[in-house]
Amino acid sequence: MSDACCTPSPLAHSHVGDNVKKAGTNIDPAHHAKSKPTGAVADLLVVGTISTGNPASPTAEAMAVSGGQIIALGKLSDVENLAGASTTVLKPEGIVIPGLIEPHMHIWTSLLNLSWTDVSHDECPTFDSVVERIKETAAKTPDGQYVLGKLFDPALYPGEPDLTRVILDQVSPNNPVMVMNASQHYLYANSLALAAAGVDDNTQDPAGGHFGRADGKLNGVIGEAGAIMMVAGSLPRPTQQETAAGILEILNMCASQGVTSVREAVTGAIVGVPEVAMLHQLNGAKRLPTRVSTAQFSIMAGKSSAETAATWKQAGVTPFSGDEMVRADAWKVVTDGSNQGRSGYFSQPYLGEDTGGHANWTPDGMRDVLKAGLDDGWQVMCHVNGDAAVEFALSTLEGLLPTYGKNDLRHRFEHCSVTTDDHLERMAAAGVSPSFLMNHVYYWGAAFRDTILGTERANLLDRVSTAYKVGLRPSLHSDYNVSKVHPLQSARTAVLRQMQANGEVLNPAECATPEEALAAITTNAAWQIHADDRGSLEVGKRADFAVVDIDPWTSAADGWDEIKVRETYIDGSLAYQS
Repeated sequence: MSDACCTPSPLAHSHVGDNVKKAGTNIDPAHHAKSKPTGAVADLLVVGTISTGNPASPTAEAMAVSGGQIIALGKLSDVENLAGASTTVLKPEGIVIPGLIEPHMHIWTSLLNLSWTDVSHDECPTFDSVVERIKETAAKTPDGQYVLGKLFDPALYPGEPDLTRVILDQVSPNNPVMVMNASQHYLYANSLALAAAGVDDNTQDPAGGHFGRADGKLNGVIGEAGAIMMVAGSLPRPTQQETAAGILEILNMCASQGVTSVREAVTGAIVGVPEVAMLHQLNGAKRLPTRVSTAQFSIMAGKSSAETAATWKQAGVTPFSGDEMVRADAWKVVTDGSNQGRSGYFSQPYLGEDTGGHANWTPDGMRDVLKAGLDDGWQVMCHVNGDAAVEFALSTLEGLLPTYGKNDLRHRFEHCSVTTDDHLERMAAAGVSPSFLMNHVYYWGAAFRDTILGTERANLLDRVSTAYKVGLRPSLHSDYNVSKVHPLQSARTAVLRQMQANGEVLNPAECATPEEALAAITTNAAWQIHADDRGSLEVGKRADFAVVDIDPWTSAADGWDEIKVRETYIDGSLAYQS
Protein backbone atom coordinates (compact mmCIF):
# COMPACT_ATOMS: atom_id res chain seq x y z
CA MET A 1 0.00 0.00 0.00
CA SER A 2 1.05 3.54 -0.66
CA ASP A 3 -0.20 7.04 0.00
CA ALA A 4 1.60 8.72 -2.88
CA CYS A 5 -1.18 8.19 -5.37
CA CYS A 6 -1.28 11.58 -7.01
CA THR A 7 2.23 12.96 -6.67
CA PRO A 8 4.73 10.81 -8.56
CA SER A 9 8.26 11.08 -7.22
CA PRO A 10 11.16 12.37 -9.30
CA LEU A 11 12.37 8.77 -9.27
CA ALA A 12 9.27 7.79 -11.26
CA HIS A 13 10.01 10.56 -13.75
CA SER A 14 13.62 9.45 -14.19
CA HIS A 15 12.91 5.73 -14.45
CA VAL A 16 9.69 5.68 -16.47
CA GLY A 17 9.54 9.03 -18.20
CA ASP A 18 12.03 8.50 -21.02
CA ASN A 19 10.30 5.36 -22.24
CA VAL A 20 6.86 6.94 -22.18
CA LYS A 21 8.09 10.05 -24.00
CA LYS A 22 9.02 7.82 -26.93
CA ALA A 23 5.31 7.30 -27.55
CA GLY A 24 5.12 10.87 -28.84
CA THR A 25 1.97 12.97 -28.83
CA ASN A 26 -0.02 11.52 -31.72
CA ILE A 27 -3.37 10.28 -30.42
CA ASP A 28 -4.64 7.45 -32.63
CA PRO A 29 -7.68 5.60 -31.23
CA ALA A 30 -8.11 2.02 -32.45
CA HIS A 31 -11.95 1.93 -32.43
CA HIS A 32 -12.12 -1.85 -32.11
CA ALA A 33 -15.91 -1.77 -31.71
CA LYS A 34 -16.47 -0.24 -35.15
CA SER A 35 -15.68 -3.58 -36.78
CA LYS A 36 -18.48 -5.27 -34.81
CA PRO A 37 -21.84 -3.72 -35.75
CA THR A 38 -24.91 -4.73 -33.75
CA GLY A 39 -27.35 -6.98 -35.59
CA ALA A 40 -30.55 -8.92 -34.99
CA VAL A 41 -28.75 -12.27 -34.66
CA ALA A 42 -26.56 -12.98 -31.65
CA ASP A 43 -22.81 -13.36 -32.03
CA LEU A 44 -22.74 -14.81 -28.52
CA LEU A 45 -25.33 -16.58 -26.40
CA VAL A 46 -24.46 -16.80 -22.70
CA VAL A 47 -26.44 -19.53 -20.92
CA GLY A 48 -26.35 -20.14 -17.18
CA THR A 49 -26.89 -18.34 -13.90
CA ILE A 50 -26.78 -14.61 -14.56
CA SER A 51 -26.90 -12.00 -11.79
CA THR A 52 -27.59 -8.76 -13.61
CA GLY A 53 -26.94 -6.12 -10.94
CA ASN A 54 -30.25 -4.54 -12.03
CA PRO A 55 -32.71 -4.49 -9.10
CA ALA A 56 -35.67 -4.36 -11.50
CA SER A 57 -34.69 -7.71 -13.04
CA PRO A 58 -31.97 -9.27 -10.88
CA THR A 59 -31.54 -12.68 -12.55
CA ALA A 60 -31.60 -14.26 -15.98
CA GLU A 61 -31.02 -17.63 -17.63
CA ALA A 62 -29.57 -16.39 -20.90
CA MET A 63 -28.06 -13.32 -22.51
CA ALA A 64 -27.75 -12.62 -26.23
CA VAL A 65 -24.93 -10.40 -27.46
CA SER A 66 -24.41 -8.80 -30.86
CA GLY A 67 -21.60 -6.42 -31.76
CA GLY A 68 -20.55 -6.36 -28.11
CA GLN A 69 -23.99 -5.14 -27.01
CA ILE A 70 -26.64 -7.02 -25.03
CA ILE A 71 -29.66 -7.46 -27.32
CA ALA A 72 -31.75 -9.76 -25.13
CA LEU A 73 -31.73 -10.99 -21.54
CA GLY A 74 -34.13 -13.27 -19.69
CA LYS A 75 -35.40 -16.84 -19.82
CA LEU A 76 -33.57 -19.17 -22.18
CA SER A 77 -36.80 -19.82 -24.08
CA ASP A 78 -37.15 -16.09 -24.76
CA VAL A 79 -33.55 -15.58 -25.90
CA GLU A 80 -32.41 -18.71 -27.73
CA ASN A 81 -34.39 -17.83 -30.87
CA LEU A 82 -31.80 -15.07 -31.51
CA ALA A 83 -29.06 -17.64 -32.06
CA GLY A 84 -27.95 -18.44 -35.60
CA ALA A 85 -25.57 -20.81 -37.31
CA SER A 86 -22.58 -18.60 -36.48
CA THR A 87 -23.57 -17.91 -32.86
CA THR A 88 -21.09 -18.96 -30.19
CA VAL A 89 -22.75 -20.49 -27.13
CA LEU A 90 -21.01 -19.88 -23.81
CA LYS A 91 -21.99 -21.94 -20.77
CA PRO A 92 -19.63 -20.65 -18.09
CA GLU A 93 -18.77 -22.62 -14.96
CA GLY A 94 -19.91 -20.12 -12.39
CA ILE A 95 -22.16 -17.13 -11.98
CA VAL A 96 -22.16 -14.33 -14.54
CA ILE A 97 -22.08 -10.86 -12.91
CA PRO A 98 -21.60 -7.35 -14.31
CA GLY A 99 -18.03 -6.29 -14.93
CA LEU A 100 -16.82 -4.39 -11.86
CA ILE A 101 -15.69 -0.76 -12.16
CA GLU A 102 -12.47 0.57 -10.58
CA PRO A 103 -13.09 4.35 -10.63
CA HIS A 104 -9.74 5.53 -9.22
CA MET A 105 -6.39 3.75 -9.64
CA HIS A 106 -2.95 4.56 -11.00
CA ILE A 107 -1.03 2.97 -13.83
CA TRP A 108 1.88 5.36 -14.36
CA THR A 109 2.85 6.00 -10.76
CA SER A 110 2.70 2.25 -10.08
CA LEU A 111 5.23 1.31 -12.76
CA LEU A 112 8.32 2.47 -10.84
CA ASN A 113 8.50 -0.45 -8.42
CA LEU A 114 6.09 -2.91 -9.97
CA SER A 115 8.56 -5.81 -9.73
CA TRP A 116 9.98 -4.93 -6.30
CA THR A 117 9.31 -7.21 -3.33
CA ASP A 118 6.01 -6.36 -1.64
CA VAL A 119 6.55 -5.64 2.06
CA SER A 120 3.21 -3.95 2.63
CA HIS A 121 1.25 -4.57 5.80
CA ASP A 122 -1.15 -6.66 3.75
CA GLU A 123 1.67 -9.07 2.92
CA CYS A 124 3.67 -8.61 6.14
CA PRO A 125 1.31 -8.10 9.11
CA THR A 126 4.14 -7.59 11.64
CA PHE A 127 7.35 -5.59 11.49
CA ASP A 128 9.31 -8.80 12.10
CA SER A 129 7.71 -10.33 9.01
CA VAL A 130 8.83 -7.29 6.96
CA VAL A 131 12.40 -7.90 8.06
CA GLU A 132 12.09 -11.63 7.42
CA ARG A 133 10.75 -11.12 3.88
CA ILE A 134 13.68 -8.83 3.03
CA LYS A 135 16.05 -11.45 4.45
CA GLU A 136 14.41 -14.19 2.34
CA THR A 137 14.63 -12.06 -0.80
CA ALA A 138 18.29 -11.32 -0.15
CA ALA A 139 19.04 -15.02 0.29
CA LYS A 140 17.63 -15.68 -3.20
CA THR A 141 19.52 -12.79 -4.82
CA PRO A 142 23.06 -13.22 -6.19
CA ASP A 143 25.69 -11.36 -4.17
CA GLY A 144 26.13 -7.78 -5.28
CA GLN A 145 22.73 -7.43 -6.94
CA TYR A 146 20.11 -5.06 -5.52
CA VAL A 147 17.39 -6.21 -3.16
CA LEU A 148 14.45 -3.84 -3.66
CA GLY A 149 11.33 -3.59 -1.50
CA LYS A 150 8.18 -1.48 -1.76
CA LEU A 151 5.12 -0.31 0.17
CA PHE A 152 6.62 -0.42 3.67
CA ASP A 153 4.27 1.57 5.89
CA PRO A 154 5.57 2.13 9.44
CA ALA A 155 2.28 3.82 10.44
CA LEU A 156 0.66 0.38 10.49
CA TYR A 157 3.06 -1.13 13.05
CA PRO A 158 3.24 -0.39 16.80
CA GLY A 159 5.65 2.47 17.47
CA GLU A 160 6.02 3.29 13.75
CA PRO A 161 9.43 1.54 13.45
CA ASP A 162 11.98 2.41 10.76
CA LEU A 163 13.96 -0.04 8.64
CA THR A 164 17.36 1.20 9.76
CA ARG A 165 20.74 0.66 8.19
CA VAL A 166 21.68 -1.65 11.07
CA ILE A 167 18.67 -3.91 10.48
CA LEU A 168 19.18 -4.03 6.70
CA ASP A 169 22.91 -4.72 7.09
CA GLN A 170 22.11 -7.69 9.29
CA VAL A 171 19.57 -9.27 6.93
CA SER A 172 21.51 -8.57 3.75
CA PRO A 173 25.28 -8.28 4.29
CA ASN A 174 26.18 -9.16 0.68
CA ASN A 175 23.60 -7.15 -1.31
CA PRO A 176 22.72 -3.48 -1.51
CA VAL A 177 19.18 -2.99 -0.18
CA MET A 178 16.65 -0.23 -0.81
CA VAL A 179 13.09 -0.28 0.50
CA MET A 180 10.63 2.42 -0.51
CA ASN A 181 8.22 3.78 2.07
CA ALA A 182 4.58 3.49 1.02
CA SER A 183 4.39 7.28 0.79
CA GLN A 184 7.44 7.39 -1.52
CA HIS A 185 8.66 10.24 0.69
CA TYR A 186 11.16 7.96 2.46
CA LEU A 187 13.70 5.35 1.37
CA TYR A 188 15.55 2.89 3.61
CA ALA A 189 19.03 1.71 2.59
CA ASN A 190 21.80 -0.48 3.95
CA SER A 191 25.50 0.29 3.95
CA LEU A 192 26.20 -1.33 0.57
CA ALA A 193 23.45 0.71 -1.12
CA LEU A 194 24.75 3.93 0.41
CA ALA A 195 28.30 3.09 -0.61
CA ALA A 196 27.22 2.28 -4.18
CA ALA A 197 25.68 5.75 -4.35
CA GLY A 198 28.80 7.41 -2.95
CA VAL A 199 26.97 8.53 0.19
CA ASP A 200 28.74 8.33 3.55
CA ASP A 201 28.63 9.87 7.01
CA ASN A 202 30.23 13.06 5.69
CA THR A 203 27.64 13.61 2.95
CA GLN A 204 25.68 16.80 3.46
CA ASP A 205 21.91 16.99 3.14
CA PRO A 206 20.94 18.13 -0.38
CA ALA A 207 18.32 20.73 -1.16
CA GLY A 208 14.90 19.13 -0.83
CA GLY A 209 16.04 16.11 1.14
CA HIS A 210 17.74 14.85 4.26
CA PHE A 211 19.69 11.87 5.56
CA GLY A 212 18.67 10.45 8.91
CA ARG A 213 21.46 10.19 11.47
CA ALA A 214 22.11 8.60 14.84
CA ASP A 215 25.06 9.79 16.87
CA GLY A 216 26.29 11.67 13.81
CA LYS A 217 26.29 8.61 11.55
CA LEU A 218 23.85 7.75 8.76
CA ASN A 219 21.06 5.51 10.00
CA GLY A 220 19.83 4.53 6.53
CA VAL A 221 16.59 6.50 6.66
CA ILE A 222 16.48 8.86 3.69
CA GLY A 223 13.84 11.54 3.43
CA GLU A 224 12.34 13.40 0.46
CA ALA A 225 13.21 13.57 -3.22
CA GLY A 226 16.53 15.40 -3.09
CA ALA A 227 18.20 12.75 -0.93
CA ILE A 228 16.28 9.78 -2.37
CA MET A 229 17.51 10.65 -5.87
CA MET A 230 21.11 10.71 -4.64
CA VAL A 231 20.79 7.10 -3.48
CA ALA A 232 18.27 5.55 -5.90
CA GLY A 233 18.66 7.71 -8.97
CA SER A 234 21.25 5.42 -10.55
CA LEU A 235 19.18 2.22 -10.33
CA PRO A 236 18.86 0.39 -13.68
CA ARG A 237 16.00 1.73 -15.80
CA PRO A 238 13.46 -0.51 -17.55
CA THR A 239 13.41 -0.79 -21.32
CA GLN A 240 10.52 0.55 -23.38
CA GLN A 241 9.28 -3.03 -23.81
CA GLU A 242 9.41 -3.60 -20.05
CA THR A 243 7.42 -0.42 -19.47
CA ALA A 244 4.74 -1.55 -21.91
CA ALA A 245 4.69 -4.99 -20.32
CA GLY A 246 4.26 -3.36 -16.90
CA ILE A 247 1.18 -1.46 -18.07
CA LEU A 248 -0.37 -4.65 -19.40
CA GLU A 249 0.53 -6.49 -16.18
CA ILE A 250 -1.34 -3.88 -14.14
CA LEU A 251 -4.42 -4.00 -16.37
CA ASN A 252 -4.40 -7.81 -16.40
CA MET A 253 -4.29 -7.71 -12.61
CA CYS A 254 -7.42 -5.51 -12.68
CA ALA A 255 -9.16 -7.92 -15.05
CA SER A 256 -8.29 -10.79 -12.70
CA GLN A 257 -10.48 -9.11 -10.08
CA GLY A 258 -13.49 -8.97 -12.41
CA VAL A 259 -12.80 -5.36 -13.39
CA THR A 260 -13.71 -4.36 -16.94
CA SER A 261 -13.28 -0.56 -16.67
CA VAL A 262 -10.78 1.58 -14.77
CA ARG A 263 -10.21 5.28 -14.26
CA GLU A 264 -6.51 6.11 -14.44
CA ALA A 265 -6.62 8.95 -11.96
CA VAL A 266 -3.58 11.11 -12.69
CA THR A 267 -2.71 10.78 -16.36
CA GLY A 268 0.10 13.04 -17.52
CA ALA A 269 1.75 13.60 -14.16
CA ILE A 270 5.01 12.07 -15.37
CA VAL A 271 5.43 13.23 -18.99
CA GLY A 272 2.06 14.63 -20.07
CA VAL A 273 0.39 13.84 -23.42
CA PRO A 274 2.60 10.81 -24.32
CA GLU A 275 0.92 8.87 -21.50
CA VAL A 276 -2.39 9.03 -23.36
CA ALA A 277 -0.68 8.34 -26.68
CA MET A 278 1.01 5.22 -25.28
CA LEU A 279 -2.27 3.79 -24.00
CA HIS A 280 -3.79 4.19 -27.45
CA GLN A 281 -0.74 2.62 -29.09
CA LEU A 282 -0.88 -0.41 -26.81
CA ASN A 283 -4.60 -0.74 -27.40
CA GLY A 284 -4.05 -0.46 -31.14
CA ALA A 285 -1.53 -3.29 -31.11
CA LYS A 286 -3.90 -5.51 -29.12
CA ARG A 287 -7.08 -4.66 -27.28
CA LEU A 288 -6.31 -3.84 -23.66
CA PRO A 289 -7.47 -6.19 -20.87
CA THR A 290 -9.70 -3.45 -19.42
CA ARG A 291 -11.23 -0.23 -20.66
CA VAL A 292 -9.30 2.84 -19.46
CA SER A 293 -10.79 6.23 -18.66
CA THR A 294 -8.15 8.90 -18.10
CA ALA A 295 -8.10 11.90 -15.77
CA GLN A 296 -5.73 14.51 -17.18
CA PHE A 297 -3.38 16.02 -14.62
CA SER A 298 -3.84 19.75 -14.19
CA ILE A 299 -0.13 20.52 -13.65
CA MET A 300 2.67 20.63 -16.21
CA ALA A 301 6.11 21.95 -15.33
CA GLY A 302 6.58 25.60 -16.22
CA LYS A 303 2.97 26.09 -17.32
CA SER A 304 0.05 27.92 -15.77
CA SER A 305 -3.23 26.09 -15.27
CA ALA A 306 -4.66 27.65 -18.42
CA GLU A 307 -1.51 26.77 -20.40
CA THR A 308 -1.69 23.18 -19.16
CA ALA A 309 -5.31 22.93 -20.28
CA ALA A 310 -4.34 24.38 -23.68
CA THR A 311 -1.56 21.79 -24.08
CA TRP A 312 -4.01 18.94 -23.60
CA LYS A 313 -6.48 20.56 -25.97
CA GLN A 314 -3.90 21.20 -28.69
CA ALA A 315 -2.95 17.51 -28.59
CA GLY A 316 -6.57 16.56 -29.20
CA VAL A 317 -7.10 15.31 -25.66
CA THR A 318 -10.48 16.87 -25.01
CA PRO A 319 -13.47 15.77 -22.90
CA PHE A 320 -14.68 12.31 -23.96
CA SER A 321 -12.16 12.03 -26.81
CA GLY A 322 -10.69 8.64 -27.68
CA ASP A 323 -12.64 5.45 -28.25
CA GLU A 324 -14.54 2.73 -26.41
CA MET A 325 -11.33 1.36 -24.86
CA VAL A 326 -9.27 4.47 -24.03
CA ARG A 327 -11.14 7.70 -23.40
CA ALA A 328 -10.20 11.03 -21.80
CA ASP A 329 -12.85 12.00 -19.26
CA ALA A 330 -11.67 14.23 -16.43
CA TRP A 331 -9.47 17.06 -15.11
CA LYS A 332 -7.48 16.05 -12.02
CA VAL A 333 -6.71 18.50 -9.22
CA VAL A 334 -4.88 17.49 -6.03
CA THR A 335 -5.90 19.66 -3.08
CA ASP A 336 -3.86 18.11 -0.27
CA GLY A 337 -1.76 15.10 0.69
CA SER A 338 -2.49 11.91 2.59
CA ASN A 339 -3.90 11.35 6.05
CA GLN A 340 -1.59 8.45 6.93
CA GLY A 341 1.33 10.55 5.73
CA ARG A 342 0.03 13.43 7.90
CA SER A 343 -0.08 15.76 4.91
CA GLY A 344 -3.85 15.76 4.44
CA TYR A 345 -5.30 19.20 5.17
CA PHE A 346 -7.29 19.31 8.43
CA SER A 347 -8.94 22.10 10.36
CA GLN A 348 -7.38 20.75 13.57
CA PRO A 349 -3.86 19.37 14.19
CA TYR A 350 -2.91 15.72 13.95
CA LEU A 351 -2.59 13.93 17.27
CA GLY A 352 0.68 14.85 18.94
CA GLU A 353 1.45 17.57 16.39
CA ASP A 354 0.82 21.28 16.15
CA THR A 355 -0.31 21.39 12.51
CA GLY A 356 -3.07 19.79 10.48
CA GLY A 357 -1.27 19.60 7.16
CA HIS A 358 -1.73 22.15 4.39
CA ALA A 359 -3.40 22.80 1.06
CA ASN A 360 -1.42 22.45 -2.16
CA TRP A 361 -2.93 25.65 -3.58
CA THR A 362 -3.57 29.24 -2.59
CA PRO A 363 -7.22 30.30 -2.89
CA ASP A 364 -6.49 32.11 -6.16
CA GLY A 365 -4.50 29.16 -7.49
CA MET A 366 -7.29 26.74 -6.58
CA ARG A 367 -9.84 28.85 -8.36
CA ASP A 368 -7.63 29.15 -11.45
CA VAL A 369 -6.89 25.44 -11.75
CA LEU A 370 -10.54 24.44 -11.33
CA LYS A 371 -11.66 27.12 -13.76
CA ALA A 372 -9.16 25.93 -16.37
CA GLY A 373 -10.78 22.50 -16.37
CA LEU A 374 -14.34 23.77 -16.23
CA ASP A 375 -13.74 26.21 -19.09
CA ASP A 376 -12.84 23.30 -21.37
CA GLY A 377 -15.81 21.20 -20.30
CA TRP A 378 -14.00 18.62 -18.19
CA GLN A 379 -15.45 16.66 -15.34
CA VAL A 380 -13.51 17.89 -12.29
CA MET A 381 -11.91 15.10 -10.26
CA CYS A 382 -10.63 16.69 -7.07
CA HIS A 383 -8.41 14.84 -4.56
CA VAL A 384 -9.49 15.83 -1.02
CA ASN A 385 -8.54 13.98 2.16
CA GLY A 386 -8.76 16.23 5.23
CA ASP A 387 -11.90 18.06 6.27
CA ALA A 388 -10.26 21.41 5.54
CA ALA A 389 -9.38 20.20 2.04
CA VAL A 390 -12.99 19.19 1.45
CA GLU A 391 -14.15 22.63 2.60
CA PHE A 392 -11.54 24.41 0.48
CA ALA A 393 -12.37 22.56 -2.74
CA LEU A 394 -16.12 22.59 -2.15
CA SER A 395 -16.39 26.28 -1.37
CA THR A 396 -14.27 27.10 -4.43
CA LEU A 397 -16.47 24.97 -6.68
CA GLU A 398 -19.62 26.44 -5.15
CA GLY A 399 -18.37 29.83 -6.24
CA LEU A 400 -17.54 28.67 -9.77
CA LEU A 401 -20.18 26.18 -10.87
CA PRO A 402 -23.19 28.52 -11.10
CA THR A 403 -21.50 30.44 -13.94
CA TYR A 404 -21.43 27.28 -16.10
CA GLY A 405 -25.13 26.51 -15.94
CA LYS A 406 -26.68 23.07 -15.67
CA ASN A 407 -24.80 20.14 -17.16
CA ASP A 408 -24.19 16.44 -16.58
CA LEU A 409 -20.45 16.46 -15.92
CA ARG A 410 -20.76 14.56 -12.60
CA HIS A 411 -17.90 16.28 -10.77
CA ARG A 412 -16.16 14.13 -8.18
CA PHE A 413 -14.31 14.36 -4.87
CA GLU A 414 -11.67 11.66 -4.52
CA HIS A 415 -11.14 9.86 -1.20
CA CYS A 416 -13.33 12.47 0.49
CA SER A 417 -11.99 10.91 3.66
CA VAL A 418 -13.26 13.06 6.52
CA THR A 419 -16.53 14.89 5.90
CA THR A 420 -19.20 16.56 7.98
CA ASP A 421 -22.95 16.33 7.36
CA ASP A 422 -22.78 19.85 5.98
CA HIS A 423 -20.10 18.87 3.47
CA LEU A 424 -22.09 15.94 2.12
CA GLU A 425 -25.32 17.93 1.89
CA ARG A 426 -23.57 20.75 0.05
CA MET A 427 -21.90 18.27 -2.29
CA ALA A 428 -25.31 16.88 -3.18
CA ALA A 429 -26.61 20.38 -3.85
CA ALA A 430 -23.57 21.24 -6.00
CA GLY A 431 -23.66 18.02 -8.03
CA VAL A 432 -20.37 16.66 -6.68
CA SER A 433 -20.26 12.94 -5.87
CA PRO A 434 -17.74 11.19 -3.59
CA SER A 435 -15.50 8.23 -4.39
CA PHE A 436 -14.36 6.63 -1.14
CA LEU A 437 -11.14 4.73 -0.46
CA MET A 438 -12.70 2.18 1.89
CA ASN A 439 -9.30 0.76 2.72
CA HIS A 440 -8.75 3.86 4.82
CA VAL A 441 -11.13 2.11 7.21
CA TYR A 442 -9.83 -1.42 6.66
CA TYR A 443 -6.07 -0.88 6.77
CA TRP A 444 -5.61 2.45 8.55
CA GLY A 445 -8.80 2.83 10.60
CA ALA A 446 -7.20 1.84 13.91
CA ALA A 447 -4.14 4.01 13.28
CA PHE A 448 -6.33 6.98 12.35
CA ARG A 449 -8.42 6.53 15.49
CA ASP A 450 -5.64 5.83 17.96
CA THR A 451 -2.52 7.71 16.79
CA ILE A 452 -3.23 10.02 13.84
CA LEU A 453 -6.68 11.67 14.00
CA GLY A 454 -8.49 10.60 17.16
CA THR A 455 -11.88 8.94 17.59
CA GLU A 456 -14.10 11.88 16.61
CA ARG A 457 -12.47 12.44 13.21
CA ALA A 458 -11.93 8.74 12.56
CA ASN A 459 -15.67 8.20 12.91
CA LEU A 460 -16.15 10.57 9.97
CA LEU A 461 -14.11 8.37 7.62
CA ASP A 462 -15.69 7.16 4.37
CA ARG A 463 -19.30 7.94 5.18
CA VAL A 464 -21.02 5.77 2.59
CA SER A 465 -24.32 5.44 4.44
CA THR A 466 -24.74 9.17 5.00
CA ALA A 467 -23.74 9.89 1.40
CA TYR A 468 -26.65 7.76 0.23
CA LYS A 469 -29.03 9.36 2.73
CA VAL A 470 -28.38 12.85 1.36
CA GLY A 471 -28.95 11.71 -2.21
CA LEU A 472 -25.40 11.13 -3.43
CA ARG A 473 -24.21 8.25 -5.64
CA PRO A 474 -20.89 7.22 -4.06
CA SER A 475 -18.36 4.85 -5.56
CA LEU A 476 -15.54 2.85 -3.97
CA HIS A 477 -11.96 2.67 -5.22
CA SER A 478 -8.58 1.16 -4.39
CA ASP A 479 -6.30 4.08 -5.32
CA TYR A 480 -3.87 1.39 -6.50
CA ASN A 481 -1.08 1.08 -5.62
CA VAL A 482 -2.19 2.71 -2.38
CA SER A 483 -4.01 -0.59 -1.90
CA LYS A 484 -4.78 -3.60 -4.07
CA VAL A 485 -7.45 -3.52 -6.75
CA HIS A 486 -10.15 -5.63 -5.10
CA PRO A 487 -13.60 -4.05 -5.49
CA LEU A 488 -15.43 -6.83 -3.67
CA GLN A 489 -13.20 -6.37 -0.62
CA SER A 490 -13.91 -2.62 -0.70
CA ALA A 491 -17.64 -3.37 -0.87
CA ARG A 492 -17.28 -5.78 2.05
CA THR A 493 -15.63 -3.06 4.11
CA ALA A 494 -18.38 -0.59 3.21
CA VAL A 495 -20.93 -3.01 4.67
CA LEU A 496 -18.98 -4.22 7.72
CA ARG A 497 -16.53 -1.36 8.44
CA GLN A 498 -14.25 -3.83 10.22
CA MET A 499 -10.67 -2.73 10.81
CA GLN A 500 -7.97 -5.21 9.88
CA ALA A 501 -5.87 -4.43 12.98
CA ASN A 502 -8.40 -5.62 15.53
CA GLY A 503 -11.65 -6.65 13.82
CA GLU A 504 -13.51 -3.82 15.52
CA VAL A 505 -16.21 -1.88 13.70
CA LEU A 506 -15.46 1.78 13.04
CA ASN A 507 -18.67 3.79 13.47
CA PRO A 508 -21.38 1.21 12.68
CA ALA A 509 -23.81 4.05 11.84
CA GLU A 510 -21.95 4.40 8.53
CA CYS A 511 -22.32 0.75 7.48
CA ALA A 512 -23.82 0.55 4.00
CA THR A 513 -26.39 -2.01 2.95
CA PRO A 514 -25.14 -4.81 0.68
CA GLU A 515 -27.12 -3.35 -2.21
CA GLU A 516 -25.58 0.09 -1.68
CA ALA A 517 -22.06 -1.32 -1.50
CA LEU A 518 -22.43 -3.38 -4.68
CA ALA A 519 -23.92 -0.42 -6.56
CA ALA A 520 -20.86 1.58 -5.50
CA ILE A 521 -18.55 -0.79 -7.44
CA THR A 522 -20.87 -1.23 -10.43
CA THR A 523 -23.61 1.18 -11.53
CA ASN A 524 -22.54 4.18 -9.42
CA ALA A 525 -18.89 3.79 -10.37
CA ALA A 526 -19.84 3.44 -14.05
CA TRP A 527 -22.00 6.57 -13.80
CA GLN A 528 -19.12 8.49 -12.22
CA ILE A 529 -16.80 7.70 -15.13
CA HIS A 530 -19.51 8.54 -17.68
CA ALA A 531 -19.93 4.88 -18.63
CA ASP A 532 -23.71 4.59 -18.49
CA ASP A 533 -23.51 1.66 -20.92
CA ARG A 534 -21.81 -0.47 -18.25
CA GLY A 535 -22.13 -1.45 -14.60
CA SER A 536 -25.14 -3.75 -14.95
CA LEU A 537 -26.32 -6.34 -17.44
CA GLU A 538 -29.27 -4.87 -19.32
CA VAL A 539 -30.49 -4.76 -22.91
CA GLY A 540 -28.67 -1.97 -24.74
CA LYS A 541 -25.60 -2.04 -22.49
CA ARG A 542 -22.18 -3.43 -23.33
CA ALA A 543 -21.57 -7.11 -22.67
CA ASP A 544 -18.91 -6.50 -20.02
CA PHE A 545 -19.14 -9.24 -17.43
CA ALA A 546 -17.20 -11.54 -15.11
CA VAL A 547 -17.67 -15.19 -14.15
CA VAL A 548 -17.31 -15.86 -10.40
CA ASP A 549 -17.73 -18.82 -8.09
CA ILE A 550 -20.16 -17.13 -5.66
CA ASP A 551 -22.82 -14.52 -6.41
CA PRO A 552 -22.22 -11.40 -4.27
CA TRP A 553 -25.83 -10.31 -4.78
CA THR A 554 -27.14 -13.40 -2.99
CA SER A 555 -24.33 -14.15 -0.52
CA ALA A 556 -23.27 -12.65 2.80
CA ALA A 557 -20.94 -9.64 2.60
CA ASP A 558 -18.39 -11.13 4.99
CA GLY A 559 -17.39 -13.61 2.28
CA TRP A 560 -17.13 -11.23 -0.67
CA ASP A 561 -13.38 -10.85 -0.35
CA GLU A 562 -12.99 -14.62 -0.92
CA ILE A 563 -14.98 -14.72 -4.17
CA LYS A 564 -12.87 -16.08 -7.04
CA VAL A 565 -12.98 -14.60 -10.53
CA ARG A 566 -12.68 -17.24 -13.24
CA GLU A 567 -13.11 -15.16 -16.39
CA THR A 568 -13.65 -11.57 -17.46
CA TYR A 569 -15.21 -10.44 -20.76
CA ILE A 570 -15.31 -7.12 -22.60
CA ASP A 571 -17.97 -6.76 -25.31
CA GLY A 572 -18.53 -10.48 -24.95
CA SER A 573 -14.89 -11.27 -25.80
CA LEU A 574 -12.58 -12.97 -23.31
CA ALA A 575 -10.23 -10.54 -21.59
CA TYR A 576 -8.99 -12.68 -18.69
CA GLN A 577 -9.08 -16.33 -17.70
CA SER A 578 -7.74 -17.78 -14.46
